[in-house]
Amino acid sequence: MADQDMLPVTLADVRAAHDRIRESIIRTPTLRSQTLSQLTGANVWLKFENLQFTAAYKERGALNRLLQLGDAALKAGVIAASAGNHAQGLAYHGKRLGVPVTIVMPKPTPIVKVMQTQSHDARVVLFGETYDQAYAHARELEKRENLTFVHPFDEPEIIAGQGTLAIEMLDDAPDIDCFVVPIGGGGLISGISTVARALKPEAQIIGVQAELFPSMYNVFKGTQLDCVGDTLAEGIAVKYPGDLTRRFVAAQVDDIQLVGERHLEQAVSLLLQIEKTVVEGAGAAGLAALLANPDRFRGRNVGIVLCGGNIDTRLLANVLLRDLARSGRLARVRLRLQDRPGALFGVFGIFAKLDANVLEIYHQRVFTNLPAKGLITDIECELRDSAHLEALLTALAEGGYDASLVEPD
Repeated sequence: MADQDMLPVTLADVRAAHDRIRESIIRTPTLRSQTLSQLTGANVWLKFENLQFTAAYKERGALNRLLQLGDAALKAGVIAASAGNHAQGLAYHGKRLGVPVTIVMPKPTPIVKVMQTQSHDARVVLFGETYDQAYAHARELEKRENLTFVHPFDEPEIIAGQGTLAIEMLDDAPDIDCFVVPIGGGGLISGISTVARALKPEAQIIGVQAELFPSMYNVFKGTQLDCVGDTLAEGIAVKYPGDLTRRFVAAQVDDIQLVGERHLEQAVSLLLQIEKTVVEGAGAAGLAALLANPDRFRGRNVGIVLCGGNIDTRLLANVLLRDLARSGRLARVRLRLQDRPGALFGVFGIFAKLDANVLEIYHQRVFTNLPAKGLITDIECELRDSAHLEALLTALAEGGYDASLVEPD
């Protein structure tokens, strides 16, 4: 590991940031999850940063940065490039403090994110097709309009602000001996690791990235994995980690783990079902790491940051339905039948006998390679669990039906 003494943020800086912002942010709870602890074999503590006003921890760093600007800079205003939680956090606290805020977003940014940012009276500039293009334009506007640029992760004040949540975690759960932290640009894990190394030096600090965007993983491991794809964890889908934050990671982080989309989806679903809390893909990355590799964390007191809860409702619905399908509680059974009266009658008798609830029926007579008198029928049904689904498939086979399961991706 690199030398911690050369880093520009100390525990004193984080404590000062906490004193500075504590009256204007929500002190979110850190709670032990009995069910997730039983499920993973670890003693799981959750920090509910999705309960901040803008539903993400990003408020902490943004506010700490704003409160350290001079009068001239506050009057002129600030600017950032962001299509996510940093934009809303900066806009919200800028409005509270009377500071003009400009946010540059890529043109493809979902309209709901544009509207949420504008709801805090920020000026939104749509520019370019990618974040890099929006960022470059923001730096041009910074100079042209004499604004102050507020980086989403690569500034000492931002890092110190994000680290304040670790002070609260250790106050509420001093037994935590392992922090599992999502990494995008690296600001959050830089702040948390600064606090942990000072207050709990024996604690493990594990970063988590989506498999599709292993940018800090590449820096840490010396690999060259591609950063591309449509990940559920869009909040940590960062191609280029910070120049400053990678120094913190090198000095203070024990390891970085990659998680796949299936475990991210499962984590989002479990947090809603078990903890009754809505978390975005990035916010569920810590739990996804425990689900993907439970042996690594078994028996440890693990602190997980639910760093954000801004997920599109349609996407959330899709994630929940896919998880039901993977667990066997929702299934689509495909049958090959003869096109004659009463063909479905016998099938539904089996469904009724097994207490399988039919939700939808799809007939296909034309676009199939079956004989003209044959048809494909897909029956979408609801079951108790995977054992119930297996019993249904067995009963259909014993009844002489050619039945197969349409598997989810």
